[in-house]
Amino acid sequence: MFRNYLTVAWRNLLRNKVFSLINIVGLAIGISASLVIYLLVYYDFSFDKHHRGVDRMYRVVSSLHFPGTLIRNGGVSFPLPAAFKSEITGVEASAAFHNYDGVKVTLPVENGAPVVYKNENNMVFADGNFFSLFEQEWIAGSPQTSLNEPFQVVLTEEKAKKYFPGNDIRRAIGQTIIYNDSVKVRVTGIVRRQAQRTDFNFTEFISLATITSTNLKNNMGFDQWGSVNSSSQFYVKVNQGVSPKNIEKQLVDLRSKYSKDDYMKTENLLQPLRDLHFTAPYDFFSDRQAHRPTLYGLLAVACFLLVLAGINFVNLTTAQSSARAKEIGIRKTMGGSKGKLMFQFLGETFLLTTIATILSILIGPFILKIFSDFMPPELKFNLLQYPQLILFSALIILGVTLLAGFYPALVLTRFQPVAVLKNQIHAGSAKTRKAWLRKTLTVSQFVIAQFFVISTIAIGKQIKFALNKDMGFRKDAIVTVHVPWNASNKEGKKVLVNRIKSFSEIAMTTLGGAPPASSGWSSTTMKYKDGKKEIESTVEVKSGDSSYLKLYQMPLIAGHYARTTDSGSNEYIINEAYAKFLGFTNPHEAIGKIIDRGEKRFMIAGVLRNFHVKSIHSTIEPLVYQDQPMNYGTIHILLNPNDPEEKTWKSAIAKIEKAWKEIYPEFDFNYQFLDDGIAAFYKKEQDTSKLLNWATGLAILISCLGLLGLVMYTTNQRAKEIGVRKVLGASVGQLISLLSRDLLQLVMIAIIIAVPLAWWALNNWLEDFAYRTSLSLWIFLLGGALMILVAIITLSTQTIRAALKNPVGALRSE
Repeated sequence: MFRNYLTVAWRNLLRNKVFSLINIVGLAIGISASLVIYLLVYYDFSFDKHHRGVDRMYRVVSSLHFPGTLIRNGGVSFPLPAAFKSEITGVEASAAFHNYDGVKVTLPVENGAPVVYKNENNMVFADGNFFSLFEQEWIAGSPQTSLNEPFQVVLTEEKAKKYFPGNDIRRAIGQTIIYNDSVKVRVTGIVRRQAQRTDFNFTEFISLATITSTNLKNNMGFDQWGSVNSSSQFYVKVNQGVSPKNIEKQLVDLRSKYSKDDYMKTENLLQPLRDLHFTAPYDFFSDRQAHRPTLYGLLAVACFLLVLAGINFVNLTTAQSSARAKEIGIRKTMGGSKGKLMFQFLGETFLLTTIATILSILIGPFILKIFSDFMPPELKFNLLQYPQLILFSALIILGVTLLAGFYPALVLTRFQPVAVLKNQIHAGSAKTRKAWLRKTLTVSQFVIAQFFVISTIAIGKQIKFALNKDMGFRKDAIVTVHVPWNASNKEGKKVLVNRIKSFSEIAMTTLGGAPPASSGWSSTTMKYKDGKKEIESTVEVKSGDSSYLKLYQMPLIAGHYARTTDSGSNEYIINEAYAKFLGFTNPHEAIGKIIDRGEKRFMIAGVLRNFHVKSIHSTIEPLVYQDQPMNYGTIHILLNPNDPEEKTWKSAIAKIEKAWKEIYPEFDFNYQFLDDGIAAFYKKEQDTSKLLNWATGLAILISCLGLLGLVMYTTNQRAKEIGVRKVLGASVGQLISLLSRDLLQLVMIAIIIAVPLAWWALNNWLEDFAYRTSLSLWIFLLGGALMILVAIITLSTQTIRAALKNPVGALRSE
């Protein structure tokens, strides 16, 4: 019986080759995109789920309350973990570590030159409890003793093989490693790198006690409760039944006991470990963080594409119902029950969906490349590596078969055999085939596609607006190079700047702090007394002298540049936003006024025109520039801006690299174009735009496949009518208009429905930007015009052919 069902289903697919192909291609596109999206979502939601008691594990984070500003930091003050362990109750285990990246590693060799690795990353100073909280498989050493004493280090298997190549990596135990020419440690353990997905991908674990036994203690602010460093991470596992709020309440008492003199209010909170992998207000040490709204958006895209493909199937199957009416009448007359008929038609859907799923697995790697911007490099479309894809595919086959196949099967099995065999059923007429449902589904298809089109145009417009907006400073043709902070040659940066100045390809260069717009920032509390009241605020502090401001073309609108002495400057240059915040309507009024910063006093020397220090998501806030030559660590280089083809830029960078290697031979040369750094502010938006581009393309393709199928069915059904009209003198244009009018009306209705939905969604999205483009009327007009154009092209491929066809053939068969 089952074999017979499959045989009949296969014959029906072959009999309707074109419609079957349209359904299969549409379903294959939707299913393959869904498989890839499922792969990514599964990947990101599976991080750090393997830890025992993960639901009770938290990261301790810090909220820094400045006047008028809240800054969230994923780290803690360095002395907090030790005090926590001795005074906080309700905790099963805790572990602290400090990130240590960009490290020079030296391996002494007997009777030979030492082996040196210049820039090693993924290293941490970890306390002895680290491996009790984050368990790993040990090859050598003990988790109880390997990190308890100063100058100990545990390596992963890969790192041990790299540093001490040989057949037996256990011989690395007891070997010596020197970090940054000053920290000498002994290998006490080797662990396997975790096979499960984790953000704790560290490869070297140096005992935390090493910090207190070296000069690193002073550099890291080991005893300062008021200093919060995002590199200092602290994790806890609470006891069963203990609320995180209980621990947070104890942390309030702990801070009030030890940090009474803090100039800012610091609050420590517990962030669930399961939220660590996802973008949150608190910073994170891992290179890759997922964004939950983006993942949910991808899931929505997958659902939409599957719905579009399902709509195609329902539309085309119900449209062809009249062609199978006699088959159904005969089956019922011969004793076929409604249940068996439904099983037959669901079986056809199952066969078609299975073929589409197999095809989707074959094109899956190509779809994976489409979504490559969202995919980690190690993620591959591999059924052996990810067997859950097979289960997901099976669920899709079952779900699509039931959801897309049930209604057509129900419609087909409702035909009455007597009416069918007497030719009294006209399933092809608009009245009896319930064309309203097919029209509703077609409109729904194009509403989704139109929504994607409008959103793509609007988001692209906002990204272009952000990337081309005047930031308030020069950003083109500028390269920044960061001087190594731990270089032994302290005067090397000045020598390098003077060398660069001599290059003919360089227009200007100077030493300074970070660029005007960068990902990092430094803020502090400042006070101003206007004689009546004291105004206290949080102000961002940047460093740069007059040459820095001239290079970036940042003009003063009042006052003069700060004057500098050998000991630094006691003058500030403030921005317009800070001048207005202090109550000065005219920038010139601020000149000469005094600002208090802790125990020090600074005079306002000048006022800068406002400029953006971050993305246009945020408004321009109060800021000061100070001249601190001793703290300058970035070389700012203006390449020849009059070189439109950038011919000399490569040679200029090559010369800079050569000079760098002469002065800093032990450090790698790295540089960044400023405009690339600014573009990175909008990576999330650019990824969203690329997602919408592909989603729009796939949605339009699937919708047009369905539209093509419907117009093919319509022209076939109306072949005789077309022949009669042509014999009676109807022109080709009139016939094309007749055949296309109804379907184009559905597209127009879809546009009318999609426009307000897109306007509402895009307005909500744009609220995330402090400075944003407008939702101009042309966006919606262009989106609608593009959709109508695509629909006309799709319809024309079949209507023109039908209108040009010789009517004799159609009328002869009457």
